[in-house]
Amino acid sequence: MVSRAASTGPAVHRATRFSYGPLIIDEAAGVLTCHYDLDGHQFAEVIEVGAGQEWAPAAREAARLVHLLAGVSYYKAGAPPEIDLGQTVVRPGEREFLRRFYVDGLGEFAFRNGLSLEDLEVAGGVEEEGPVEAATDADRALVPFGGGIDSIVTVETVKAAYSDAALFVVNPLGVPRFTAIERAAAATGLPVVRAERRVDKQALSSRQPAYNGHVPVTGILSAIAVLGAVLSNRGRVVMSNEWSASQGNLLDSGRAVNHQWSKSADFEQAFRAVLAGALGSAVDYFSFLRPWSELWVAQRFATMERYHSVVHSCNRAFPMDPAERLDHWCGRCDKCCFIDLVLSPFMSRPALARIFGGAEPLDNPDLLGRFRALLGLGDAYKPFECVGDTGECRAAATLAAGRADRAGNPVLATLLAELPGPAGTEGFFRPVGDHAVPHALFAAALR
Repeated sequence: MVSRAASTGPAVHRATRFSYGPLIIDEAAGVLTCHYDLDGHQFAEVIEVGAGQEWAPAAREAARLVHLLAGVSYYKAGAPPEIDLGQTVVRPGEREFLRRFYVDGLGEFAFRNGLSLEDLEVAGGVEEEGPVEAATDADRALVPFGGGIDSIVTVETVKAAYSDAALFVVNPLGVPRFTAIERAAAATGLPVVRAERRVDKQALSSRQPAYNGHVPVTGILSAIAVLGAVLSNRGRVVMSNEWSASQGNLLDSGRAVNHQWSKSADFEQAFRAVLAGALGSAVDYFSFLRPWSELWVAQRFATMERYHSVVHSCNRAFPMDPAERLDHWCGRCDKCCFIDLVLSPFMSRPALARIFGGAEPLDNPDLLGRFRALLGLGDAYKPFECVGDTGECRAAATLAAGRADRAGNPVLATLLAELPGPAGTEGFFRPVGDHAVPHALFAAALR
């Protein structure tokens, strides 16, 4: 992992205190309103999960966890050294978890803004002991779905393993749904459990200048998915976070910075412990892809031809403003380059060209710098994107260069010539590390 000194941030003064206000639940309308305060500036996030559902105590408990994690989007505007939970209920271990969520989840944010969050203290809150037990159906699974190769591979295995599976999709409140997700979701043939979220951006204008940057959004969406599972009587939330999500991007003053921290094994294990303390055994939260590499995922996806025309991972499809969304892969960003690279050992050039609108990133020498960063060549560090580990990328380039239809590709030839030695490939197709995948689902993956 490349080591870097902290960046120099903008001329912004850190705030003094971030406070949690009340969580208001309109059960009849199915709406949560999460209130926060940053040195007197008020924020309110609204999350709609649908009317007409029964709000048992476990649903209100799951909503409390949403309230806890959603605050990170507003804390970052001032990044103060103190978080005051006020009258928010907390269970044993949750203050420590929340501090990790803020410090590690905002690692990239802190690096880019030249900050250290090591002084952060989490205080306040009203202690309560013991989980809110609930009975849910462990054979009914909910799969958070983004329309990329990872969630598609998860869905196809879950469909075969559980009698009742549904997708879970979160959209911005009050704007059209993401076409890229909807198209892929329709191809699965599964029902969709939905939520909508409105981030309070107007309140940010009351504090200028403000810090800005990446937040651990997967953690927030995970909490909303748990609420969706409780409300729909589903006992499993099956994520699609693979092994390499745990690998950081760089070292900042000796501390690992991971763009994907809330997709990592560290977050998963910590969040599972929080769920056990809050909801007992009501919801089993885990990532199906945790023991697998991106190469294993890509090899599986390559065989799923009916998804090749609908898969979409390019982030240019997902701006909040619909007018800014692309309806095709841009073919130039780090994510496009990575997906092309990891699929190239397993899919033909014509098939990948069709995905990328007629031309692959690997056929564009202007993108060589992006591919060098993905392979960890030179002094570049792993891009701040949801991309694989440098070892996976080196293995993908090696395997792709061995295909007859890749012979003479100048980008691949240059990359292989710059590798410091042969890239190992075999280990990426076997399970690795600890995971929480139930035995039956793990066995299905081995098949």
